[in-house]
Amino acid sequence: MGRNRLEAFSDGVIAIIITIMVLNLKTPTDPTLRSLFQMWPALSVYALSFLTVAIYWVNHHHLLHLAHHVDGPLLWANMNLLFWMSLLPWVTGYLGENHALPLPIGLYGGVALACAHSFHWLAEAVARHRSDDSTIHQKMRKKGWVAQGIYLTALVAVPIWSPLALILIAVPPLMYFMPDRRIEGILGGKSSAH
Repeated sequence: MGRNRLEAFSDGVIAIIITIMVLNLKTPTDPTLRSLFQMWPALSVYALSFLTVAIYWVNHHHLLHLAHHVDGPLLWANMNLLFWMSLLPWVTGYLGENHALPLPIGLYGGVALACAHSFHWLAEAVARHRSDDSTIHQKMRKKGWVAQGIYLTALVAVPIWSPLALILIAVPPLMYFMPDRRIEGILGGKSSAH
């Protein structure tokens, strides 16, 4: 299987995830600004989830282009990531409807942690294909461990103070908002060489 086929499949799954998330948003029954304002928890969680999925998609694209070839471990690491990402619409809806309760926050944080761990696993599968730049791999590993640590801290904070847990859950996507410039440099050099 080629890298392009794997990326196309992943893009399709991610597009479906985003579509399901927006379809889960319920329209207000009352056509007033007050009813729209009452939707802010669901809209906020949706915005966070959309941003998270978008950031995974951008970084996933860059990551797959670092792989020299596709093998079994890379395929399964990718499928594992897509599995956990596919649960984001469900936990987004659950948290949006029950925004102040610890269980929905904990479930959302748990799925976010699983996604971060799965992305880290995928990065490790790609790193096995490249021995030419260990600095990038070390930076990716460090960022992955930091993100997972923040999610774990958020899960610990859920029963203590739920608002802190929500803030912590929003931090890792911001860490990954811009892809690593060195990765983009490698990809830019690769595309100019073709």
